Amino acid sequence: MHRFHIVDVFATERYAGNQLAVVTDAGDLTGEEMLAIADEMNYSETTFVTGPPTDSGWPVRIFTPAEEVPFAGHPTLGTASVVREHLAEGKPETVTLDLAVGGVPVEARVDGDHERLWMRQQPPTFDEQVPHEELAGVLGLSPDRLNRDWPAQVVSTGLPTVIVPLVDRAALGSITLDRAAYDALVEGYGAKLVLAVCREPRATDNNLAVRVFAPYYDVPEDPATGSANGCLAAYLGRHGYLGSPPVTARVEQGYELGRPSILSLAVDGAGDTVEVGGRVLAVARGELL
Repeated sequence: MHRFHIVDVFATERYAGNQLAVVTDAGDLTGEEMLAIADEMNYSETTFVTGPPTDSGWPVRIFTPAEEVPFAGHPTLGTASVVREHLAEGKPETVTLDLAVGGVPVEARVDGDHERLWMRQQPPTFDEQVPHEELAGVLGLSPDRLNRDWPAQVVSTGLPTVIVPLVDRAALGSITLDRAAYDALVEGYGAKLVLAVCREPRATDNNLAVRVFAPYYDVPEDPATGSANGCLAAYLGRHGYLGSPPVTARVEQGYELGRPSILSLAVDGAGDTVEVGGRVLAVARGELL
């Protein structure tokens, strides 16, 4: 029997945020079967808890509808929530998931009236800077809509992402991804996620608004992306986009898709400890036949 849970991650309320299916007791499933289930669920990711915890944590595999990935943010938080609520004894404060990138600890913290889950991502790496003109073509924008005061750069905390600062939210809302230019970008730089960001959020208590695109994984646009926002947090620490580190930020994502999401980011003064947090709300549970 394979039970599954559906949760909304980084959600402002139920039926917002990014959907995730978590399949438990999945140790007897093959990779091909997991991929087929992920395609059937048709969320940006589906996770599989493949056994009881070891010294490295709870073993988990992550699949998009197209392939397995070594790390992803909202699946990490959502799976940790299901493990805490339904698999681990005593609802521990911290759960560590054993992912392909290594152990990722997830900690529950109370913030006002809500509990949020926080994950510490892998130490960031900073790779090539990408010409603004090239990214303008990828995003279907004129070059003057990209903010040339800041570099566009490939950053990774487990899943490489191109961080692209834009001049305003009007530019953010005007993006029309050019698939051919995107495919050329992926081939040239290896990063398969593109995060566009501006410092013009909708709500005054937020700091940034972003959109994230990942067609390579059969995810044309993602409503809430913990891995990419971890890369953004590292970018904030490296370049001072919101001031010198340490930095905390609240990020809006998913509004263009009708899935409002809020992600909390934190990076320490050294810029090498990156955390991403958000709410996880249970939506449904069932059994695979």
